[in-house]
Amino acid sequence: MPKSAAAAMARDLRFTSPLEYARALRQAHEATISGRPDPSIAPALVTSWQRSLALGIDPDRHRPIHRHDVGEARQLGAHHRLAVVMPALSQLLADETTDGRHLLIVTDHSGEVLWRIGSRHARKQADSLEFVEGADWSESGVGTNAISEALVTGTAAQLFSAEHLVRTHHDWACTAAPIRDPFTGDVLGVLDVSGPIESVTPDSLRMVRCGVRLAEEMLKSAGAAVAGSAPSRTRAIPVAKATGAGRTLILRILGDKPTAEVDGGSPLSLTLRRAEILAMLASRSSGWSADELAYELYGEDGAAASVRTEMHRIRGLLGNVVEPNPYRFTADVRVVTDASMVAAHLRAGRVAAALAAYPAKLLTRSANFAIELMRDELNEAVGASVRASGEADLILRWCSTDMGAADSSSAAVVERVVGAGDPRAQLLRARMARLDRELRA
Repeated sequence: MPKSAAAAMARDLRFTSPLEYARALRQAHEATISGRPDPSIAPALVTSWQRSLALGIDPDRHRPIHRHDVGEARQLGAHHRLAVVMPALSQLLADETTDGRHLLIVTDHSGEVLWRIGSRHARKQADSLEFVEGADWSESGVGTNAISEALVTGTAAQLFSAEHLVRTHHDWACTAAPIRDPFTGDVLGVLDVSGPIESVTPDSLRMVRCGVRLAEEMLKSAGAAVAGSAPSRTRAIPVAKATGAGRTLILRILGDKPTAEVDGGSPLSLTLRRAEILAMLASRSSGWSADELAYELYGEDGAAASVRTEMHRIRGLLGNVVEPNPYRFTADVRVVTDASMVAAHLRAGRVAAALAAYPAKLLTRSANFAIELMRDELNEAVGASVRASGEADLILRWCSTDMGAADSSSAAVVERVVGAGDPRAQLLRARMARLDRELRA
């Protein structure tokens, strides 16, 4: 059998028999390092190995360069532009459960690890490789790996076992892709998912690409809001997470044009009723019975049959994303909503980021009582957090939005912070007086 055919057959074992595939790769690694290139190792990787060796990387004992200690790296991460997307990426890709096997890693543009999220067991395994915050995971820092390949090629990369140059990495599989500035195209960092070779799945690469797209859309949205331009409708944050790899459903329910995306596909327009149903499903992981949904959606005269009809239409549009008895998202679907992005920022104390991610109230055209409660809860949470910040510019920005235009409490805070004689406070006072007259009319 030709060597190329044998290599292709071996690659087929990556997901079906990872241990057997790893053994084949280790043999190819030994042969290639010894000067007998094996077709199981892609030419681009061999070239990367050669560059790494020329930089002094030792395949037997090399440890990464540490640019900063762990504490310093975490401080750098807290002030990095990618900090705004970390709650979303963590919810989408991290697994911090007791038996979680993989790590979510995010580096800066040079390959220095700034975030490392995963279970205690996974972090302990990574500690043995010094795969920690502050470590340089670029090609010059630790040799060929998925992060370094993403930086060198500018595209997504997946390395399995002995495709890594350093032998201590041969028990790992890593999938990485660069995150780019949506306005300049510059690489801001790298998103990586790493774990034991048995943890990689056929969906790993797709999920990393989905995470990158989500991060770049959030950066674009935040940048547009800060610049004062029209807000984008591409904000999202995961609100429900399934174990293992699966599909991703992104729901955009802020504003009056709800949409859904499945696995990074094109946005699909939702009717108001279907958007209401999906928003309610996203709000309660335990699910809803058909009778409960019928009452919430249609009142006392609601019929479970009407709910079943809508669920059938939702499945026809989005695929099998909802299971019955009770109705809830299927276990393999990670659900993402832009409304929960705002809530996550508030929980983390990032008030400015929450405001930037909040272009409109939740399902503004809905008159459904349950949706109105969700809408008011989120709007009041944003307003209260903005007021509590005590930052005049932030409060003024809130008062200039449709969501905060009638917030008399925020207007009063502005007056206390900047002074009653400040023109900005006077403008707000005049607006509140006009609104009060309209209410009395």
